[in-house]
Amino acid sequence: MTQFCQPDLDQDIDNPFIRDSADKLVRRSYWLDMNDRTLVMAMANGIGANLTNDEKRAHLSDSAENI
Repeated sequence: MTQFCQPDLDQDIDNPFIRDSADKLVRRSYWLDMNDRTLVMAMANGIGANLTNDEKRAHLSDSAENI
């Protein structure tokens, strides 16, 4: 089973990693609106910097599905 980042909803309800009950991204458009360079920077130095590589990989592959 793929392990996604599980943000604390009590801390940040607007977190772009939040998923619904069907395990789909709630704010998918947040990710799709980024160009490749911005996405890499966000995952390497920004909001994704504290994720494990496996979490980053799972998130990015899931975000790109059905494009």
